[in-house]
Amino acid sequence: MSSHGNSSTANDPRQPSAAKPFVQQSVAPQDLPVDYSGFIAVMFGVAGVMFRYKLCSWVAIIFCAQSLANMRNFETDLKQVSMAMMFAVMGLVTNYLGPRPPKTT
Repeated sequence: MSSHGNSSTANDPRQPSAAKPFVQQSVAPQDLPVDYSGFIAVMFGVAGVMFRYKLCSWVAIIFCAQSLANMRNFETDLKQVSMAMMFAVMGLVTNYLGPRPPKTT
């Protein structure tokens, strides 16, 4: 009366000869979904440079890493990620190593 005995393998309705391997369909590069993390990285990187916000530059680096990890189309995504990384690093350099704005008292 055990359900794990030899009788369960004899009554198995699956047919191993009918099994087909999974073949993923190819997708054209223009049909791939938009890389939102790369776009957000560019926006935060530009905000970090333009408005001198340190937090925006750090968030841009985090989104660059996420976009780099989830890269689907190597050529176009690498251009976007490299541009976002340049903006983020430029923002950090200008914020931490650039001249201080004059203090008003």
